[in-house]
Amino acid sequence: MFTKEEVIELCSEAIRHSVRENIGRTPTDIALDRRIEQASMVATLVKNLQKARTKLPSFYSAEAVIPTLAYEQSSSEECALRKRLSGRSILDLTCGLGVDAFALSKSFERVVTIERNEALAAIARENFKRLGADNIEVVCSSAEDFVASCTEHFDWCFSDPDRRGAKGEKLVCLEDCSPNVVALMADLRRIADRICIKCSPLFDLDEAFRLFGNCSVECVSLGGEAKEVNIYLDGSEQQHLSAVAVGVGEFSCSVEERNGARWSVVPNDFAHYRYITLPDVSLQHARMVAVAFDGKCDVWSNNGVALSEQRPEGVLGRVFEIEAIYEIDSAFKRLMRGRKAEIYRRDFPMANGEICKRFRCSEGGTERWCFTRIGTRSVAIKMDKIK
Repeated sequence: MFTKEEVIELCSEAIRHSVRENIGRTPTDIALDRRIEQASMVATLVKNLQKARTKLPSFYSAEAVIPTLAYEQSSSEECALRKRLSGRSILDLTCGLGVDAFALSKSFERVVTIERNEALAAIARENFKRLGADNIEVVCSSAEDFVASCTEHFDWCFSDPDRRGAKGEKLVCLEDCSPNVVALMADLRRIADRICIKCSPLFDLDEAFRLFGNCSVECVSLGGEAKEVNIYLDGSEQQHLSAVAVGVGEFSCSVEERNGARWSVVPNDFAHYRYITLPDVSLQHARMVAVAFDGKCDVWSNNGVALSEQRPEGVLGRVFEIEAIYEIDSAFKRLMRGRKAEIYRRDFPMANGEICKRFRCSEGGTERWCFTRIGTRSVAIKMDKIK
């Protein structure tokens, strides 16, 4: 990461002033500008701040020190701020850049956050100072050592385990991540009333119930992209699921309700349907499409799209008008030849590239097509924006 001397320089007022003076320039120009002391360092900090402007607006405004790797592994502020955690005190086992700790500081009187890397711990302290978050205490320690010796009791314990292996490979299983919260669970329950664990967006929500029994699990999306899965060990008396689209809405149900959702009846004729709904990715990842759309739409595929005669209200997804629905056959292949289209796939066995190759079309243009399966039938739906 950085030496102690480099951290002191990174956090110095001289470097901060230089970053402020050059924030509007391209990083390459800064790095080549011989008038700037430590030009390479300033260029890197400016580059990361520029990238952080929308993802981490508070850190951008505070002119925070943002190392490249820490930025790449950080949460977005929007996701961090919406976690349903509050109380008097919370222990954050995985500080990193401190985005989650900073968000938690707004809903807790006291935050203790653990960072095992000395340089990153020092940078986090500096950033919290610049952010005015004076209720955050940064402790330089491994999570395992801190938890083993901790005698304090917290309302909540939060952990976002490191999901990168020694060779940089992505890890999904909680037991493989660091810290191993599964192995630490007995001690975590000793020092905290409730526990929240943030997981990869690839994490299988049902795995949480296998590991922890009754708990609440949510899949969180932002801008149509799955961002994280959060597990809440909060004394739930049942297994509960939520799909959350930040800034859009959410849908919740029990696992029992999801698993008991009725299958849609596949009609013989699709011609009378006027609207298609593409469910939010959070609903899809939680496999909640059927229970979420039952009663709001007329027909839905297993976990892909829904069709309706009336425009559905209050659904967690994007609604389009239907221009036409086609069975995928030789006639459809002739229809698609040479077209340019924005292609959506839901429960369809081909990637976009395969679709383009088979039907001799290409991506781009203004047309919108959704390829999906409803029951055993493969169909292509030409869509238009809601007027």
